[in-house]
Amino acid sequence: MAPQPAHIKRDESYRDAISTVDKQGKRVWVYPKKPHGKFTRWRQWFGYALLALLFAGPFLRIGGEPLLMINIIERRFVFFGQSFWPQDFLIFVMGFLAFIVFVALFTVAFGRLFCGWACPQTVFMEQVFRRIEYAIEGDWKQQQALNKAPYSNEKVLKKTTKHVLFFIISFLISNTFLAYIIGSDELLRIMREPAAQHAGGLIAMVGFSGVFYGNFAFFREQACTTVCPYGRLQGVLLDRKSIVIAYDHVRGEARGLFRKGEERGEVGKGDCIDCKACVHVCPTGIDIRNGTQLECVNCTACIDACDHMMTNVGLPTGLIRYASEAEVADKQPFKFDLRMKAYTGVLGAIVGVLVTLIALRSDTDSTLLRTPGMLFQERPDGRISNLYALKTVNKTQHDLTLRLELIDRQGEVQLVGKALNAEAGQLAQGELFIILSKDQLDGMKTKLVVGVYSGDRLLEKVKTSFVGPITAR
Repeated sequence: MAPQPAHIKRDESYRDAISTVDKQGKRVWVYPKKPHGKFTRWRQWFGYALLALLFAGPFLRIGGEPLLMINIIERRFVFFGQSFWPQDFLIFVMGFLAFIVFVALFTVAFGRLFCGWACPQTVFMEQVFRRIEYAIEGDWKQQQALNKAPYSNEKVLKKTTKHVLFFIISFLISNTFLAYIIGSDELLRIMREPAAQHAGGLIAMVGFSGVFYGNFAFFREQACTTVCPYGRLQGVLLDRKSIVIAYDHVRGEARGLFRKGEERGEVGKGDCIDCKACVHVCPTGIDIRNGTQLECVNCTACIDACDHMMTNVGLPTGLIRYASEAEVADKQPFKFDLRMKAYTGVLGAIVGVLVTLIALRSDTDSTLLRTPGMLFQERPDGRISNLYALKTVNKTQHDLTLRLELIDRQGEVQLVGKALNAEAGQLAQGELFIILSKDQLDGMKTKLVVGVYSGDRLLEKVKTSFVGPITAR
């Protein structure tokens, strides 16, 4: 938190509780004033772009596959048109590690920038639900007056309209997330069929919609201040060099009301005119002038409010801005320090391994093992055969008909039973004989490389061993 000059005494009671809970432990409802300004406009358009991508995502296709699908039921995961299965466990681990390191690096450098600009909770709350509330109930003062007023036709109409719209949008959000799980085609098929055929699913969707509705209509900022673990994580990762939304206490203190024509420095006042505009617009109800706090989601509303007031009274803007504590207190510019370089190096290494794994990823994952307890068999024509068990996982989204051929030796692969068909994302099993002439053997144990083909395309190479008689060359 920003240190205060020794001669300025401030009420430090805010340290003992979060701003949305009173001394009796009851909820303090936050009525943020509608923000205006350049950062608000930029966040608004960025949020709309994210919302458009979110709702269009299940319907976008790359190579006939969804842009993103996380089908937990069928254990199929699609990222940018590329299908992944549980067999790609190592790729998932490396991807998760890359995500964790990226979050750590990003937070160390830029604080909770993600929370204010791209977090779904913030985007939906500020760019959708809060704007509906402003449109129906008015700005913060009108909302307060409406809630305190006795019930009337106008109040019932406004409240009913708002909450009906909230639930409709929540239902739309639920269906969008469902499309990311089961796919847009399946969702559209369910929607076209009679609701009675999917009564259980419909009840579940209404339940999930109720969760979203409860969150955005009532729970609101408490999702950020009391539930989200990222707010706690920033307390560990942030330091004095991290960029956050900061109040320039060096320039702003001591606070005092503005008097027209006065030179504030000459009367012992800083540039903060104590108008509390930054407090009125805060969606989590904090006073940013107290320094970086757990509840701050870096939404920039206080920056726009403060800049507006500074412009009105003829003072320089930027009293509240994106800055680090080191920049504010010590006038140190932002530097890419050793800790950030270390995170970047680790992240680069993990991403490199992840890209390599994806690039080398084959369409199938096969194991070929000799049947336990069986020795070689000598054929009537003098050739030697071994019986093998084959297990192949088809990691594509298409069914495959597989065949096997020896890569490094002359010989024959003979399937036992019907052709080896591997359905998309499924495990195919079969048995086969590998037959070699004695002049192809290297002794009692011979190393083999077997190619797994679909048509004429080589999918992967599998190594195994072949057992023959001791007399082989």
